[in-house]
Amino acid sequence: MNYSIRRIPCGNVNCYLIANGTTAVLVDTGRETYRQKVLVACHGLRVCLIALTHGHVDHVQNAAYFSNTLNCPVAIHEADMKLLRDNMEQPLYADGVLGKIVLAASVKSFQADLIAPFMPSISLKDGDSLDSYGIPATVIGLPGHTDGSIGLDIAETNLIVGDALMNMFYPTTSMLYHNKTAMLESAMKIGTLGSRTIYFGHGKPVKNRKWA
Repeated sequence: MNYSIRRIPCGNVNCYLIANGTTAVLVDTGRETYRQKVLVACHGLRVCLIALTHGHVDHVQNAAYFSNTLNCPVAIHEADMKLLRDNMEQPLYADGVLGKIVLAASVKSFQADLIAPFMPSISLKDGDSLDSYGIPATVIGLPGHTDGSIGLDIAETNLIVGDALMNMFYPTTSMLYHNKTAMLESAMKIGTLGSRTIYFGHGKPVKNRKWA
């Protein structure tokens, strides 16, 4: 199956379009400020699913709008449903100076930026296939950054990890976590998958490696 992955930088957050011909899945939606940029990227494609890697506002703020505009369902892991109502539902923690700076900025934005109410109609879990949406991808559970963080393993060649790993300043484990033990276990899990290109929620892609 032929497919392509397009990274759409939306400030410091990435959205992705996984396309197979004219059929596509949109992964994450960015903030409202970047709504038009993402819509332009979707032009000419039949987006049949919006898959959210987790429930934080910088990744989901446009979900309701795109779902209505593109006429497609939204999917997320059940454990992150409550985050769509309140991003503070799962407190975040950080280590080190850089991590704590990022944490302070993130918490401030969580409190200031509102998510338009919506209810995802599809619950994603580890092992689910997106083949029915025309995309050769499997959901991989990557809890730790949030309880319901997930990634998409595409044709066992490319892996979108959301914020389970980050490349804000350099490629590393997630700088912010709700559950540190789970976050490190997820990072180890990614490392054991072998040859993959890693697509981050924040930063440019790199080759897979041992992360923790």
